Amino acid sequence: MRRSLALAAGLVLGATFLSGPAHAAPTTGFRFIDITTSDSVVLKANVIEPTTPGRHPAIVFPSSWALNDLEYVVQATKLAEGGYTVVSYTPRGWWSSGGEIDTAGPKDIADASRVIDWAIANTTADAARVGMAGVSYGAGISLITAAKDSRVRAVAALSGWSDLVGSLYGGDTRRLQSSGLLVGSAALLGDTSPEFDARIGDFFANRNIGAVKDFARIRSAGTYLAGLNASAPAVLLANGYGDSIFPPNQLVDFYGGLTGPKRLEFAPGDHAIPELTGLIGLDNHVWTSTRRWFDRYLQGVANGIDTEAPVVLRSMTGGATESYPTWSAAATSTSRLGLGEVHWWDGTGDLGGTPATGWSRRTGLSSDTVAKGGVILLSNGLQALTGIAPTAWIPAVNRLDAGVWISGGYGSTQKVRGIPSLHLRLTPNQSKGTVVAYLYDVDWAGTGELITQAPISWLDATPGSARTLDLKLPAVSWDVPAGHKLALVIDGEDGYYLDENSLLSAATFSGPSWLDVPLR
Repeated sequence: MRRSLALAAGLVLGATFLSGPAHAAPTTGFRFIDITTSDSVVLKANVIEPTTPGRHPAIVFPSSWALNDLEYVVQATKLAEGGYTVVSYTPRGWWSSGGEIDTAGPKDIADASRVIDWAIANTTADAARVGMAGVSYGAGISLITAAKDSRVRAVAALSGWSDLVGSLYGGDTRRLQSSGLLVGSAALLGDTSPEFDARIGDFFANRNIGAVKDFARIRSAGTYLAGLNASAPAVLLANGYGDSIFPPNQLVDFYGGLTGPKRLEFAPGDHAIPELTGLIGLDNHVWTSTRRWFDRYLQGVANGIDTEAPVVLRSMTGGATESYPTWSAAATSTSRLGLGEVHWWDGTGDLGGTPATGWSRRTGLSSDTVAKGGVILLSNGLQALTGIAPTAWIPAVNRLDAGVWISGGYGSTQKVRGIPSLHLRLTPNQSKGTVVAYLYDVDWAGTGELITQAPISWLDATPGSARTLDLKLPAVSWDVPAGHKLALVIDGEDGYYLDENSLLSAATFSGPSWLDVPLR
């Protein structure tokens, strides 16, 4: 069945996209191949090459989670027309490839090197000019392979990850929607291994956490940062601010640790959304950067991408694209907004000024409010495509089930650039619990557009004893218009997450607590 679906998809894509422009250089066209791994697993793949004589720079595309080697036919065609030999393959365990899903583990990385071997031996691929690229799963495999195989000289990792532990347990909080989507697609389109099944079972049952984290750690590019720096391939990282599977902050840290040629791009959207339109042949800034990156580092084209400011932020609110020499240069100051006493008449506290002590507010944590992260892929994805962010009417947030703090109206545009952070003092009534913090841009009518949100859990608290939580919210580039306000909402439930709250969970918020907002 999966082989038939793949063939049908290929016929549709071929009929739609592979005619090519009249001025394009000739290619061999696609041929479908089998590549046998070191443990005799057969990987399904395809290859397209230029027809010009001699060796050509090569690009290897591992397909995304739940997709197959036909994913990149449009981009592979364009690259082949530009002088590249391109091999795309379906990782083990997916669709018609043999074996079991290894989740970017050691077998997957060995397979990627075997694909490179095959390309050098059976195509015009130049062993000295090999690149790898991919979306999501393909991005993760590409980064780890580049750390292990020094033949990889350039990487474009699109909507990838560097810290799978943080992706699963960020803020000590399990991700429900993202993990459910990944597991469901694997059950439908792949063959899972006993190890995968065991670790996923542990994850959802909230047991053997150490084993799950060990499983994730060896599948994280950050674990192999030293190998990447030793080999020094040119690394392009491109992700969405609202990536609900691989949140962006991990890539900020990973980018900072790279010492070779590097570039970091963020754009509005959820997982794999910023580059999506390029997969079907439309103009797309992510794929434009990818092509320029490979042209520079595999073909030696002096196109200037290596001399441009390498941190590129596309605005979530429609402003101009901004570029900076470093991540830290994006913000020029930090505004510390103290959480003030909650007023008895409206259940809302002031957000701003020096953090104060001497106040407290008890809030239930077991019921949801209108403050929500949305639906994975859809909510933040629609923001990228339409410019409309997830919204909540802030007056409707139930103050019995959430803490709400609102700033005064701003006299000028506030350019939020970077990673907002929350320092929160609370006293829980249970040993375990979760809060979710939402930062909103609020207009005159009280409608809040969601800027960013994240959870944090505690697992070993002493009930009745105060503790502090420090939470970094996902990175943003957002302009708050003059006259608007910032609102911080903290509740205990969101469909994005598997929280640690029980039916009677509650917490008392108190000072000193504050929100740090990076500004330009």
